[in-house]
Amino acid sequence: MDPSGQETGKVTGTQDKDYNLIWFVEQCLSNVLRLENYIADAERAGDGELAGFFRRAQAESRKGAEQGKELLSKRLLK
Repeated sequence: MDPSGQETGKVTGTQDKDYNLIWFVEQCLSNVLRLENYIADAERAGDGELAGFFRRAQAESRKGAEQGKELLSKRLLK
């Protein structure tokens, strides 16, 4: 899709920058949940190195979600 033709809040009432922040938080949280399955798969396979890798990635996704929620809450209070 051509970025210049994308919806900019006139139809939805939500500006792109706000929508993008909401989308980012949702994707981070979704990733945290998905990685839980990947961790379990790695543990079942006895691959502690891979499970640790996924745990670190999960922690970063969780951190991104928390930071995004903080920023979103500040912006919603304005």
